[in-house]
Amino acid sequence: MRYLGLDLGTKTLGISITDKTNTLVSPLTVLRFKNEEYESIIPTLKDIIKEYNIKKVVLGLPKNMDGSMGFASERSLKFKELLVKEEIEVVLEDERLTTKSAIDIIHENNDNYKNAKEKIDSIASCIILENYLRKCEHETKE
Repeated sequence: MRYLGLDLGTKTLGISITDKTNTLVSPLTVLRFKNEEYESIIPTLKDIIKEYNIKKVVLGLPKNMDGSMGFASERSLKFKELLVKEEIEVVLEDERLTTKSAIDIIHENNDNYKNAKEKIDSIASCIILENYLRKCEHETKE
């Protein structure tokens, strides 16, 4: 079973993917859409899921630093509903600080932030997926 990691924004969806052994996570693509028109990317996302034989997607859930959920969380919850209607299995993963971590990675690699904007979405989706896989690994060891 392979997984996709999803980092949902208001105009982009960063997508990452695991290898066949679920040990490595790599950026896959970034889908662009008009402001919050999430329905428009569902067909492309379904094509990706079919092409890579994905069994589950891990969608970032942006929580506030105190753990509460705000307007950004509502976007992810609504997007999850859209995916579930399409019979796509979705799990939510806390994505606090993933964008900051992605920016830090870009800076550490001396990448120009202006040219790296799209990379942030892909890297953030990788971090979301890696966090989920680590959590699953930890749970199986207990």
